[in-house]
This record gives sequence, structure tokens and C-alpha cells, in this order.
Amino acid sequence: MAACDDKFHEECGVFAIYDRNRPAALETYYGIFSLQHRGQESAGITVSDGHTMETFRGMGLVTEVFRKLPEKEGFIGIGHVRYSTTGSSIPSNIQPLQLEGAEGPLALAHNGNLVNTKVLRNRLLQSGSTFQTTMDTEIIIKLLAHAGTAVMEDRIKGVMDEIRGAYAVVACTNQAVYGFRDPFGYRPMALGKTESGYVLCSETPALDAIDAEFVRDILPGEIVRVDDDGVHSTMYGKKAPRLGICAFEYIYFARPDSVMNGQDIYEARLSMGRHLWEETHYEGDVVMSVPDSGNVAALGYSHASGIPYVEGLLKNKYMGRTFIQPGQKQRERAVRMKLNPIVMNVKGKRIILVDDSIVRGTTSGIIIRLLRNAGAKEIKMCISSPPVRFPCFFGIDTAQRRQLVAASHSEEEICKMIGADKLHYLSQKGLAESISRIRAKDMCFACFDGDYPEPVPGGGLDGMKE
Repeated sequence: MAACDDKFHEECGVFAIYDRNRPAALETYYGIFSLQHRGQESAGITVSDGHTMETFRGMGLVTEVFRKLPEKEGFIGIGHVRYSTTGSSIPSNIQPLQLEGAEGPLALAHNGNLVNTKVLRNRLLQSGSTFQTTMDTEIIIKLLAHAGTAVMEDRIKGVMDEIRGAYAVVACTNQAVYGFRDPFGYRPMALGKTESGYVLCSETPALDAIDAEFVRDILPGEIVRVDDDGVHSTMYGKKAPRLGICAFEYIYFARPDSVMNGQDIYEARLSMGRHLWEETHYEGDVVMSVPDSGNVAALGYSHASGIPYVEGLLKNKYMGRTFIQPGQKQRERAVRMKLNPIVMNVKGKRIILVDDSIVRGTTSGIIIRLLRNAGAKEIKMCISSPPVRFPCFFGIDTAQRRQLVAASHSEEEICKMIGADKLHYLSQKGLAESISRIRAKDMCFACFDGDYPEPVPGGGLDGMKE
């Protein structure tokens, strides 16, 4: 988590296509470009023409890595954008990974985080494996490449027997594209159809980007193969004791125009704003958001309350990625580079300020000072999620628990720390009701209530969390 950001970050986005009438490299480029919000550190594309396979990777945004599109022709492609959670942000950790298996070349890309990485890695090392990366993804591809059966679906089931945690995986050989999702359903994956092929992706905007039609979500625990004969589906067979669909996908990670597990993200965020109004009934002159993550919830608050929505903070969309040392002055400068008040909408106003979350609390205080300096009369802050009190072990980059401000401070204390006149977090009940298309018992709210869908071995992810 960047010191100047104070937001959770998704680990990555994945994309795969099998279509003999479309250039795989170009379609995959468009696909991962539309998933850029899920990871900005690196990008990669693998292409196969049915005989040979090549992988192209680099550090940076999709447009930076692929200033020139790979010349490799092919009808099979997988792609990946990454924000590191497990493993450092270094070139060797860029996905997709590709290696030679017993049945020929195999490439793989992964969204999620395994919780038994250390045990599996040590076992592979003892059996003579060597590692080129520090990622859990390399464990998955090594297990898959060297499984003792020629049938890929059986190999995948064998790997799923061994790995624990969150994973939405796409893979390809020279003959087919594969996708599989963990039995808890932590991370999303959708299936789409083109005129002559099929697509797998983390979010539905990737389908829109290449003019593909949404078919359905890949089910938790489902394994799919796409080849010339179409889509072949099989289930892992071992059902999870409960589902664990990540609530933060709906609060913040997913694009607002996505539909995920049957739920429109935009609809859910509007409802979060409406529930915030029902829980607070704050009086004010204007509603405004912390852009862009608070935009839709702020609109929902405005619609429900009748208080006009205005833009109060202008986001510098051309700032790019920044790597700032974690000093208070540097953090404040970074926020000022990113956000600037629109004084005519702020001065003299009683503001209801909506954001999606408070993690450390550092950025919220800086934003409130910006608005006060611009003449705000009063600032009541509404957060469209409950207080984040516990770290995530399933594919989200979170702070250690001691760095989560709500883990050790009350709502009143946090309000005072950030300098707001009032502060309200959306209740967990209000959040569950906002994500109305999914049963609350099928969601993972562990970062709010500590109720993890599955045990976390050793009390933490290889010692990364406390």
C-alpha cells in the first residue's frame, strides 16, 4: 500500500481468449487495458499459434509496456496486470509465467493469494525444484506442469487439492485455454463469447472492450477448458464449507460499469450511498466525493437526501504512479498533487464528504485540511464501508493490523484524528443490503469482522500480516 494512497489494492487482473478469427495479441491488449485499475505495476501477454508460444512482459502500465504490440500471431492469448501482494515488484515477478511442461509449453496468470505458500514452496525445493520468482503463482504453474496425468482438468483438480486461499487462474497450452476459480469464490472471473470464440476475464468491461457478449460468471470451484469444440466445464468436486465473495470488490476494486456475480457494481454503490443517508440523515449544503472511489456512493447519498451533489475535489488524472517516502510532508504533497479543491463549490459550505474506506487514516486528514483551507464551513464524512479492523489474506494488499486505524481507535477518536466534524461508517448490515443480489452469508466481510471463510495457517500469510 503506497504511503500517499491509503487504499487497499487488488492484486491483479486476468484475461484469456480463444478465437481463430481474431488476433490474440491485440484482443488481449485491449482486455488487460480495460483491467488496468486492478494492477498498475506490470503487464504481460502470452500468445500461441497452436504450435509455438511466446510471452511478452514488462514493468509499468499496459500502454507503457506495449508501446509496440507483440508481432507474434496466434489465436490463443492470456494476459495479466499486476499489483504485488505476495512477492516483490521486480521484473522476474511479472506474469504470465511460462515454462515447458511434460506435455509442452504452459503459460499461467493468477489473481489472488495463497495462504500455504511457504509449505508448498519448501516441499518443491526439497524435491529439487528451483524458483525464478518470489510469487505464489510460480508454485501453481510448477505443480500444474509436473502433475502425473496428461488430462489437464485432472491436473488442475490435483493442484486445487494442494493450494489454499484465493485464486482466479487463466492458463493456456498450444491446444486450449483454461480457467479455474477457488471453491470459496474470493476473486471474480467471467465467461464471454465472441462470434467465433470465447473469453475469460476478471471483469465484464474487458468483454465490452473487444465487443464480446457476457455469458455467465465462472462458478466457485469450476474448471473450464476452451478449445475448437467450445467450452467444457467441470467442477472441482470438493465444496467449500461456505462461500467467501470479497465485499471490497463491490465497495472499491471493481470498475463501476462491471457486473460481478450477478451484481451491478454501480447499483451496489448507489445503494451504499442511500444506506449512508438512512443511517445518518446529516444536514448539509452539498454532497461531494473523494474522487474517484467515492463518486457513485456520493451520488446515492445525494439522490436519497435531496442535497445537491457537486464536485469539490478535482483529481489530476495525469499524475501517474508516484513512489513517495512515508513522511508526513511528503504524503501531504502527494495528496495535493493528486487532488485540488474547487473553491467555489467548497467555500462557506456545509459539506457531506463521501469516500469508500479509511485504512490508515492519513489521507483522509490531509483531504479534510485541504477543504478547510479552501473555506469549508463544516465537514461531515461518510464512509461507504464498515471500519477496516482486520487484514486480508486472500489477494488484497493490506497493512498490518497495527497500521489499520480502526483496529485500535473508536469512530469518535478517528473523527478527531482526521479533523472531521462528524464521521460515520456504513454498517455491515447496510453494506450487505446494498450488495442485494448476493446473499450476505456468501460474502467475505473478514476485513471488517475478522470472520475468515477458512483458517489462515500460522496466524498469518507467511508472517506478512499480524
